[in-house]
Formats: sequence, C-alpha cells, structure tokens
Amino acid sequence: MSGRVSNLREASDWLEGLINFERAGSYAQARLNLGPIRRLLDRLGNPEKTLSIVHVAGSKGKGSTCLLAEAILGAAGERVGTFTSPHLESWCERFRIAGRQVDGSTLAEAVEGVRPHVEALKAEDPENAPTFFDATTATALLLFERAQVSRVLLEVGLGGRLDSTNAVQPAVTCITQIELEHTEKLGNTLSAIAGEKAGIIKPGVPCIAGPLAPEARDVVAERARSVGAPLFALGGEIGVQRLEESEWSRYEVGGDVAQAFVYRESDGFEFATGLAVLGEHQVDNAAIAIAALRRLGDRTDGEWAEAARVGLASVHLPGRLEVLREAPWLVVDSAHTRESAASLRRVLDGIPAARIHFVLSISRDKPSEEILTTLLEGADSVWATCAEPLRSMAPEELARLCARIAPGCLVRCEPDPRVAVELARGVLAKDDLLCCTGSVYLAGAARSVLGSWATG
Repeated sequence: MSGRVSNLREASDWLEGLINFERAGSYAQARLNLGPIRRLLDRLGNPEKTLSIVHVAGSKGKGSTCLLAEAILGAAGERVGTFTSPHLESWCERFRIAGRQVDGSTLAEAVEGVRPHVEALKAEDPENAPTFFDATTATALLLFERAQVSRVLLEVGLGGRLDSTNAVQPAVTCITQIELEHTEKLGNTLSAIAGEKAGIIKPGVPCIAGPLAPEARDVVAERARSVGAPLFALGGEIGVQRLEESEWSRYEVGGDVAQAFVYRESDGFEFATGLAVLGEHQVDNAAIAIAALRRLGDRTDGEWAEAARVGLASVHLPGRLEVLREAPWLVVDSAHTRESAASLRRVLDGIPAARIHFVLSISRDKPSEEILTTLLEGADSVWATCAEPLRSMAPEELARLCARIAPGCLVRCEPDPRVAVELARGVLAKDDLLCCTGSVYLAGAARSVLGSWATG
C-alpha cells in the first residue's frame, strides 16, 4: 500500500506488507546489528528512554510471563503497556494498555507515526532498512510513550541479542526457559541458544532466570557475571512450592482458582497465592513475574504479595491452556515445543473425557515427532491442517506422521484450519474433549471458530 494509514485495515495491510517484503527474498534478512531499530527509534525521539521496562526472553513462557506480570501490576494500580507476539486473531492483541488491547484507531495512529520513518530509512538504505519486527516494536514503544504508562512489559520476538526489543535499556530482564528452537538462526545447541537469549542481560540490571538446563544455566550465569548483573534463579534464590488442593485452606488460598503455590525467596520473603490458569509451568512463569516486579523496588513486600494474590487469581491467558467450554470440553493451546506439549498432555490427562480429538498444525521447524508422540497417546481422532501456509507442515505430511505415531487413531486431512475445527466440533459427544494445538496461528483460528459456540 502507499499513502497515509488511517484505520486498522490499512495498518494491518502495511504491517503485512513488511512481512511479505522480507519473505520474498528481496531483502537481506541476516541481522548483524541493531542499527536499523536504533535509527528508527532516534527518528521517533527515542520513546523507549521515557519508559520503565521489564524485558522478557525465552523459548517458551515469555508471553505468559508478561501477561502474569501485567495482572499483578494492574492489581497494584499501575498503568501498564504490554507488547507480545504473535497475535491470535487481531493485530491489536500485540499492543495492550492498562490490561486491554488497543483499539484499531489507536493502533492505526501509532502505525502512521512510525510508517514515514520506516519508508524514509528504506529509501536511504534498502539493505539496512527497518524490519517488520523493528516497525512493530517501535509502534509499541511509541504507543506506550503516548499513553504515559508507568511500566512496560516487552516480550522478545526471536532470540534476544539481536532482537529488535534489545534496543531498550530495561529496569529488569527475565529469561524464562530455553529449548532447542529456531536452530537455523540461533544455533543448534542449548549453550548457543542461551547465548542469544542472554544477550538481553545488561550491566547492573537484575536478571530473573527460570528453570534452565545446566548447559543453558551456565551460559546465562556467565553472561550475568561478566556484565555485573545480579542474577536471581528459580530453584536457587527463588523457590515455589506447589500446593495440593487439600492444603489451600491452611495457606488461606480461596476463590475460584485452578492451582495454588507458595512463593519464597532466600531473603525470607514468602507468601501463598492462587493462580487462575491451568498448567504447572504457569506457576514457574508466575514466580518469574513476581521476582521481576519485586526488583522494581517501589513497593513493600506486603504490597507486592497482595498485588500478586489479587492479580494472579483473576488472570486470563488466551490461547494458553485455555478451556473454552466443558461438556464437551474445548481446549485451545499454543504448544509448539516438546516441553509445552508435555505440559498440555498433563492437563489433558486430568480431564474426565470419554474420547480425545485433536486438530493439529505444526511448523516445519518444530520437533514434530516428539510433540506428536507426547500428545497422541490414546487419541481417538486427529484433523491435520495447515494454519500458516509459509511455515506449517503440509497437512498431508502431518497426517502421515500422525498415522505412523498413533496407528490406532483415525486421521483426517483438512487444509483449511477453520474448516478442520468445524468438522472436529461436529463429531463431539457431550463427554468428549477437543484440543486444538500445535501453533499460535491454529489457536487463533480455533478461538475464532469456537468462541461463540463455547459461550452459547
């Protein structure tokens, strides 16, 4: 498109045009430095320098950690800006202010604030023009400056060291978990990938580390030591004790929550809280969020504990182990790694369903065989689909793999993800379970198809 951006459709078209430009191969995608995003931010007046930022990297859990931290800060009375990616259904989801996604006109106005500068830099030096993610990161930072938020939660897009978001100077950094992912870009060992993630650690800035394998933990610890960043690690200075439901009353955990835990730190800070979302891994993400916010240092421990109890008891994480309905059960998740698939499977095993059906789409660069082996045990049927044409496995290839891994399972192939979800929904009995998973793109498609039925 050309000309001024004046509404959400035009903003979406322009952003998608940047994606298509890069995918077409007419752009040198190898990123050697952060020069393009820094030049773009300079032209915008460096909005990032006015913001107090919590910067979150990780192979998984980083988006959840941002939203959990958002809930806690909201309960504490903070006005928060949150930038996450990708979105499920609308571009607006990536940009949140005060706990709500921005409206289309607000996003369009911010995109128009960025667009002329991107176009000018592209004209000056096409080979070093701002990327799509540079543009969305700059849009988020401009939005947050204009909204005068008190805190920003900034999710890394890919890696960390050379990610667009790493042009900021944060107040706290977080590294949630590290797995083998995007190996063609980040390296094919945990230590190499950890080196990229650890690139967000800044001199003197506290860093919170989640549950890391020793190989990754050593790299993160060395980076923190080398730049003089205080490091607080889950399983070290930070601990969690998951509570059985029979223990909740003793710890004064009440309300309609899905799970509960005790959070504690080595300096004696400790409290119990409920958590409104499913998944044992979300306890770790909540602990990372609490630890990060405590490092901001502008509230008493008692105030942070109360904000965590209130915020975590009501938080909602769309597309992340999201139960849309019971009888029949509808579960939407974005699991796309071996560990996230295992977390999903543990939740599914706890649901009293007579039959389990899946709609699946998996990106070509994911460990599909490991994911499917974890998910498909005992499955009754699978619809293999293609949620994102340029990234997902071909549905026929996915179907063959499902049939080989789960030979007793009825496997169908439907290229259109929305049609696949509709077909799967059509066979459900009242005591069945349908799980749509394998990618964020599929989770978004499933939510759009199932949403009205789930609430009807």
